Amino acid sequence: MSAPVDLAKLTGEPLWITEAEVVAALHLGEAIDALERCLLLEAGGQACSMAKTHATWGEGRTLHAIGAVIEGAGVAGTKSWAHTGGGATPLLLLWGTASGQLLAVIEAFALGQMRTGGIAGVATRWLASETADELAIIGTGKQAVTQVAAVAAVRPLRCIRVFSPTAEHRRAFVAKLGKLLPEVAVRETASVEAAVDGAPIVTLVTRARQPFMSVGMLGRGTHLNAVGAITPEREEFNQDIFDRVDAIAVDSVASVQALSSEFRRRFSDDWSSVRPLAAFVASATHRPGAADLTLFKAMGMGLSDLALGIEILARVRRAGGGRTLPHPQRVAPRLRA
Repeated sequence: MSAPVDLAKLTGEPLWITEAEVVAALHLGEAIDALERCLLLEAGGQACSMAKTHATWGEGRTLHAIGAVIEGAGVAGTKSWAHTGGGATPLLLLWGTASGQLLAVIEAFALGQMRTGGIAGVATRWLASETADELAIIGTGKQAVTQVAAVAAVRPLRCIRVFSPTAEHRRAFVAKLGKLLPEVAVRETASVEAAVDGAPIVTLVTRARQPFMSVGMLGRGTHLNAVGAITPEREEFNQDIFDRVDAIAVDSVASVQALSSEFRRRFSDDWSSVRPLAAFVASATHRPGAADLTLFKAMGMGLSDLALGIEILARVRRAGGGRTLPHPQRVAPRLRA
C-alpha cells in the first residue's frame, strides 16, 4: 500500500484541479490503496459519509449530492452533478474541517470513474478467490473500463468475457480492452449466460431497470460485483442471488437501505448480514474458504470521492499544479427596508 497523504500539502490557497491533472496525479492501483486507507479510518470512527441524496426530473434525469468528513485528514467534502441526456459535469469541493476554508474544486468525472472502479477493486481483493483469473463484465458503458482495470489490478487475469446487448458496443469494448490489457485474452459473448459461465469474478455495470442475473447462472465460488443499479428504479440481479450468498459487503449500508430496490426487497428489519466493506478491511477478513457466493454492492459514497480527492490535492500541490482561486469573501446581504 502506498504511503499516506502528507496533510501539510493540503494547506495554501484553494486550487481548481482539472480532469487532466486528476488523471496525471493518480493511477488506479494507487486509488485502490487510498480507498483502503480511508475505509480503515471509517472503521475506526474517524470518517463518515453523509446520506446520499438525489432528485429526478424529466426522462431519467437526476441531480445527485454525496459527501463525507474524514476527521483523520481534517477534510470535509461534497460532490454534486446533474445526470442528463447530454452528460454530466461532476465537481468535488474540499474544505478544511478546522477552518472551514475552501481547499480545492476538483473536476471529478475521471475521479468518479476511478473511485467506482477502485472500490470494486478493494472488494475483489478481499472477497474474490485468490486464484481467480477470469472476469465476466456485463455492461460496456463509461464505467466499464475502470471496473475491468480495477479487477486486473488485484487479480492476475488471463481471460475477460464481455457482454452488452448491443453487438457493436461489445465489439468496440473488446477492441479497447485488447489495447489496454494486451496480455489478457478478451472475448465477446452473445449472452449473459455465456459470459458468466464458470467465471470466478463477475461484474455488473449496467443501467438495467429489470433484473437479468439469476443465481443459476453463477458457479460455486463466484464473487459478484454489482455496481450499476444506484437508484431505486434500477435493478441488475434477482432475489435468488441472496439464497446462496455467504458474505455480503456494501460500500454504504445506509445507501442500500435507502436506495437499492435489490436489497430492500430482501431485507426489512434485520440487516445484520449486510456489512460495510470497511468492516472486512479493518478485520482483515478475506473470502471464507468454503464460500459459495460473495456479493459486493456499490451505491457510490462520498467517502470514496473524498479519499481520492485528498490524495490528488496533495499530489497536485506537491507538483505545483492547479489554478489558484481567491478565498471567498464574506459580504453581508443588502436588505430593503
